[in-house]
Amino acid sequence: MTGRPAGDDLAITLTNVGADRVKQVKSLAGRSARLRAHRFVVEGPQGVREAVRFAAESVLDVYLTAAAHARSPEIAAEAAAAGLRVHGCSPEVADAMSGDAQGVIAVVGLERAEGAKLPAASRLVAILADARDPGNAGTVIRAADAAGADAIILAGESVEATNPKVLRASAGSFFHLPVIEGLSLAEAVTAARAAGLRVLATDGSGKVALGDGAASDASLATPTAWVFGNEARGLAPADLALADATVRIPMYGRAESLNLGAAATLCLFASAAAQRADADAAP
Repeated sequence: MTGRPAGDDLAITLTNVGADRVKQVKSLAGRSARLRAHRFVVEGPQGVREAVRFAAESVLDVYLTAAAHARSPEIAAEAAAAGLRVHGCSPEVADAMSGDAQGVIAVVGLERAEGAKLPAASRLVAILADARDPGNAGTVIRAADAAGADAIILAGESVEATNPKVLRASAGSFFHLPVIEGLSLAEAVTAARAAGLRVLATDGSGKVALGDGAASDASLATPTAWVFGNEARGLAPADLALADATVRIPMYGRAESLNLGAAATLCLFASAAAQRADADAAP
């Protein structure tokens, strides 16, 4: 059942939509199936490309349709070069595995970083507290990656990082930085402080605005962990009390607030810019 790409050709060897292999891949959309099988599915060319490039040791299988291979031949080529199993499949099989994959699917071994320590010398970390919306969680993972963050922690009752919608929204960034799960918010804050990070929480009740006072450029230049709350409820008073300071994002127009992804992006990039400016100014 394994096809190896030769030039522009990819042998189509998987055509039976009722095959056990197809059913198994499709089942990985469910959390319980992922945990039982110790693997998860990555959908779409961007996510699969980054999985092959940055986590090849964990990739178990790659599936492509002929059309997807023609659009993105580098995926099969890089997967084959890494010694991965590459399967050509019909469009019907790809759709049966996932209706959101654009003909490109990978199955990856599940290695959850539960309770893991933050990377040494971390300077920027994002902590999500009870973030339930997978699109928002994936967006924050992508924003943290783009801002050069060292890690992201999905704390409390946050959505699972390997939820297919989280992975799609992260656009491959899931494979670029550690995504830690299995910690309560208090444990995540403790881990951040143990790594030498100042902890800032975002909330509309913050006494200082982003860019002023405790959140000034000079303060943001220090190693920082940002805590972002649930999309609907934000952070409870007890959660805010865990932080060193609470920061609000000023609203200059009529919008009452920003969604989680937008708020996290602003805060993370404010820290990233301040830290880089400080590094550039250093003698």
